[in-house]
Amino acid sequence: MTTSVFSAAELAYLTNDAGLGRLATVDSAGAPHVVPTGWTYNAELDTIDVGGRDLTATRKFRNVRAHPQVCLVIDDVQPPWHPRCVQVRGEAEAIPHMTGPDGEDHGAIIRILPTRVVSWGLDGGD
Repeated sequence: MTTSVFSAAELAYLTNDAGLGRLATVDSAGAPHVVPTGWTYNAELDTIDVGGRDLTATRKFRNVRAHPQVCLVIDDVQPPWHPRCVQVRGEAEAIPHMTGPDGEDHGAIIRILPTRVVSWGLDGGD
């Protein structure tokens, strides 16, 4: 990878402040579904990988299979009142089994391939 879709400030936030994000998906009826979720930045692929317990049994996993367009918001508030946010829009892939380099099954993930990234508050301003 030579160029990231994320800015240097966004990468610093994503790699230093891993916490909860909120993943928005679309269900089969076209209704939005938003849930808190864990995530990691995948530097090798420049993607966001969403995991979770029994992920293949979740609505978000089923929704991604039917409608791959998603939005993930990762945010927090620094005192006294300084909101920071990275919003990642993109196409997601519901992968039922990830295999590590050693051949071990690492479970299911939702991999987000970013198509648009919007952020604010990361450099102390808007």
